[in-house]
Amino acid sequence: MLLSCVHLIRRPLQCIQPLLVLPSRSFMDLKALVSSLNDFASLSLAESWDNVGLLVEPSPPHTVSTLFLTNDLTEEVMQEALQKKADLILSYHPPIFRALKRITWKTWKERLVIRALEHRVGIYSPHTAYDAIPHGVNNWLAKGLGVCTTVPLHPSMAPSYPTEGTHRVEFSVDHTEHLETILSSMRGIPEISSLITLPSRAEGKEQTRVSLNCTQKALLEVVALLSRNSLLYHKTEIMLLQKPLLPHTGMGRLCTLSEPVSLSALTERIKSHLRLPYVRLALGTGKTLEAKVKVAAVCAGSGSSVLQGVEADLYLTGEMSHHEVLDAVAKGISVILCEHSNTERGFLSELRDMLATHLENKITIIVSERDRDPLQVV
Repeated sequence: MLLSCVHLIRRPLQCIQPLLVLPSRSFMDLKALVSSLNDFASLSLAESWDNVGLLVEPSPPHTVSTLFLTNDLTEEVMQEALQKKADLILSYHPPIFRALKRITWKTWKERLVIRALEHRVGIYSPHTAYDAIPHGVNNWLAKGLGVCTTVPLHPSMAPSYPTEGTHRVEFSVDHTEHLETILSSMRGIPEISSLITLPSRAEGKEQTRVSLNCTQKALLEVVALLSRNSLLYHKTEIMLLQKPLLPHTGMGRLCTLSEPVSLSALTERIKSHLRLPYVRLALGTGKTLEAKVKVAAVCAGSGSSVLQGVEADLYLTGEMSHHEVLDAVAKGISVILCEHSNTERGFLSELRDMLATHLENKITIIVSERDRDPLQVV
């Protein structure tokens, strides 16, 4: 009986022992996480007027175990983030946009900053950088149209030039002695790069073709040097270098459907994709609900400036002004408006999965349950 009792005691202990071993909580340093977020979507793609990146930073060191995603950071959403022990809030719309001259308890945006710092929660906003990337908000919105090919309405340019400098200067020199004098002077000008010489022939004469890249500042000195020789100066070519376009990257999307679809059917697809019971529809002049849509121009949020002048059968966006809708309708373009954030918020679930992979599941990523569009039909 004694041996039997020993067995009865040992078996429960074997069951309890694994429960006492708790896994270590995974986390990332805030600076490393922000760097990874910037790699996911370069902030250089954001519009110049935008306010993106890390907007609120707790005093370092700061580690992040839980990343909280929201479209709009309201006070209600901030309370939810604190309850869920978030260490960093990724708010698609920047809660700090216009400059804050003071941080008091007077306005709701100031209170957001205060509560974030009091609870050591960072705030990061990508906004229009996520609009531009190939795997971003506008591509997600375009999926609501069905099978289609998409191109950016306003392509993004690379943040830097393919070579050093902003301008290329080319000219030809007849005499070797003259050439050495010019090249020696050129090499003394700062911010000149890619200075090369190539043999050439023009008008039956052997010449040397000189090519160089330079900055705007250096260009003034180059032109001043060449202008000392009027013949050389008049044969000089100056070209403005262009930053290359980034493939599949930019604001808005022009979507060509694989097959034309009636406006009525397309409206239902969009409502299903956005999980909305309604949208607002303006029929283009001469169009009906059974009119076929082959090309749609899409812009998440407020699309007026992005969609302006685009030829399409349909504009799909969150909001446009009354007169902008009238302009589109007069051109025979139908318009579907879904309210601003309704064209953005659904992307967050897709973003959560993409970030989990990008960050190698090192942290917990959750999507707000209280974030919602402020407008509703009653």
